Amino acid sequence: MAQPDSKKIFFENLSGAGKAIAVLTSGGDAQGMNAAVRAVVRMGLYVGAKVYFIHEGYQGMVDGGENIREATWESVSSMLQVGGTVIGSARCKEFRTHEGRLKAAHNLVRHGITNLCVIGGDGSLTGANLFREEWSGLLGELVEQGLIEASAVQKYSALHIVGMVGSIDNDFCGTDMTIGTDSALHRIIEVVDAIMTTAQSHQRTFVLEVMGRHCGYLALVSALACGADWVLIPEMPPEDGWEEKMCQKLSANRAGMKRLNIIIVAEGAIDHNNKPITTDYIKNLVVKCLGFDTRVTILGHVQRGGTPSAFDRILASRMGVEAVLALLETTANTPACVVSLYGNQSVRLPLMECVQMTQEVQKAMDEKRFEEAVKLRGRSFENNLKTYKLLAHRKPESELPTSNFNVAVLNVGAPAAGMNAAVRSAVRVGISEGHKMFAVSDGFEGFYKGQIKEFKWADVGGWTGQGGSLLGTKRTLPAKHVDKIAEQMRKHNINALLIIGGFEAFLSLLELLTARGKYDEFCVPMVMVPATVSNNVPGSDLSVGADTALNAITTTCDRIKQSASGTKRRVFIIETMGGYCGYLASVGGLAAGADAAYIYEEPFDIRDLQANVEHLTEKMKTSIQRGLVLRNENCNDNYTTDFIYQLYSEEGRGVFDCRKNVLGHMQQGGAPSPFDRNFGTKISAKAMQWISKKLVEAFRQGRVFANTEDSCCLLGMRRRALVFQPVVQLKEETDFVHRIPKEQWWLKLRPLMKILAKYKTSYDISDAGQLEHVVRNRPKESDASVAM
Repeated sequence: MAQPDSKKIFFENLSGAGKAIAVLTSGGDAQGMNAAVRAVVRMGLYVGAKVYFIHEGYQGMVDGGENIREATWESVSSMLQVGGTVIGSARCKEFRTHEGRLKAAHNLVRHGITNLCVIGGDGSLTGANLFREEWSGLLGELVEQGLIEASAVQKYSALHIVGMVGSIDNDFCGTDMTIGTDSALHRIIEVVDAIMTTAQSHQRTFVLEVMGRHCGYLALVSALACGADWVLIPEMPPEDGWEEKMCQKLSANRAGMKRLNIIIVAEGAIDHNNKPITTDYIKNLVVKCLGFDTRVTILGHVQRGGTPSAFDRILASRMGVEAVLALLETTANTPACVVSLYGNQSVRLPLMECVQMTQEVQKAMDEKRFEEAVKLRGRSFENNLKTYKLLAHRKPESELPTSNFNVAVLNVGAPAAGMNAAVRSAVRVGISEGHKMFAVSDGFEGFYKGQIKEFKWADVGGWTGQGGSLLGTKRTLPAKHVDKIAEQMRKHNINALLIIGGFEAFLSLLELLTARGKYDEFCVPMVMVPATVSNNVPGSDLSVGADTALNAITTTCDRIKQSASGTKRRVFIIETMGGYCGYLASVGGLAAGADAAYIYEEPFDIRDLQANVEHLTEKMKTSIQRGLVLRNENCNDNYTTDFIYQLYSEEGRGVFDCRKNVLGHMQQGGAPSPFDRNFGTKISAKAMQWISKKLVEAFRQGRVFANTEDSCCLLGMRRRALVFQPVVQLKEETDFVHRIPKEQWWLKLRPLMKILAKYKTSYDISDAGQLEHVVRNRPKESDASVAM
């Protein structure tokens, strides 16, 4: 819900003075919880509130004493990159009793705490809501027992609760992604990628068990991300006779020259009779029926461990700040809420509405209403399931529709991780729709040279986890060779184009649109899927490849900061890619805990640089030992990385020393992250379905002819939905000189980085989450939300 500009708030007039906020983590731990704790503490202190840690979850609240301690700015330093929860988590039976909650209320009142931020799963949040409902009654009992003064009842009359969902299972309704899910997917995919190399060497079948006792999200999305042959999840028990079908599929894949099979099983997988399906049962089945060398790997608590991903750090930081804002705005009549993510927007939802829907899912599964359970999980889960089925299970030739359309797919611009997943998805969805799929090597350079080849289903097997561009990609634009490209379109009877790439791909579509006036060959449906590490394509908040680059930056920054561990105070100057787009520097800075990030979109001068140096100098004089400054490669012609390094070195002399590092092309390399694999897969599948629809609409008198603006589109993520936008309409939104959109959503995240780095700054809350209600069926466009 858009708010007027007057809702831009400042440190001076957003006050938490006189308020006390406590933060606790409860239930199972999840990577990213520490980032959320850090954000709550620092935002709370920023607005003038007192902030307390409650160690060991509800147990610490019941026991009191040293478990409830006041937090300082420095007490959350160096915890952003740490997995688990440093303030501890415990399951507390005592808090489930009335006496336990009475003790907890007494301990909170003793510290003047009436604002509680709870990070945990649905059980933890339900307990918090019950505590809130009983609060006034508990205070009355404490007065009767003489443990608190009667005046305290009035002073601490209401307990305000805000929840953040920390759970690797992503089993909480109302949010696209819970804190920890993306990191758990990273652990799973790292293991699967490693196992695939050994499986291929020995022609083995591997059965992998992943967490998810009641929710199959991790199993489903990891299967989608690695192209698994079979997946078993609690929400979709296989039909009777599934064993034979699975063995046929494994056998057919081996016959197609595939040297390995991967089967992913959620720990809570069941059949239609609610009987558990175990990894050993599947292993014995494969050995008995096919004789394949089969191994079982149970990932277990590996999935909970390790450092949080860039996505989880950003999500947790945003949610932590949002939680403090929600607590400041709450009244006695405001229901307890959870802050969550929908698309790339923060939302606030009534806590108990989310809990009740989450419980409905389990009830539907218990009553064998599995289709309903899938729908209740949300459109993101449902869409993941549909996409997996579409890409993993090939229909027999006799069941495929025959469209007689030829569709070409090509990569344009610099390589980006996730491009191969997008190509695989396009080819397989196209074949499922009855089209002939043609792959073009080396972008438009290969196009005009005739490097065009028909691709079959098996030709893209194993592509999902491959980095770079297996098709090859060039920055060549089509305008100079438009006649030869038209000739190749004619020669291969190409009826539609799918272009996967960055800003060059956008420019290419505009050139092909112009060429329609001269060449009828380009009067066909054309669509672009944004794929670039720079995330600078107009019309889309996110691009395939940007998440992998962010993780590369974040991991490298972690290692660079650690290299200074135990040495004297040190500041690192890091240069990132992105052209003129500051996305990687800004969002990478938020994920890595940077003190400053210099970008082109936010002009700066020598006074700003001096202020940053002085700010770091002050921090270094306390307990902060390491500083991190990111610089976008083209942020300023004169204030180069060398200049900034020399300035910081000179001005910080005697307080800290300096080091610099240019990250370079490592940001483009490596295996794609789970996010990019799934985003590329889903957005490309949606693009192909659009092409199929447009081909039917444009087919007249034995030929395809499409020359309207809406037949040449870019498919992009806009706030909460995937939207097809005519490229001609995006021209006004584009700064062609600097190759960036004129407006960029992530600029609103920059104040968060500054606040968390202890700068006094303005923070626009016009985009802050407003209390909404849980919606059972979201608008259809949001199927492939930014969350996986």
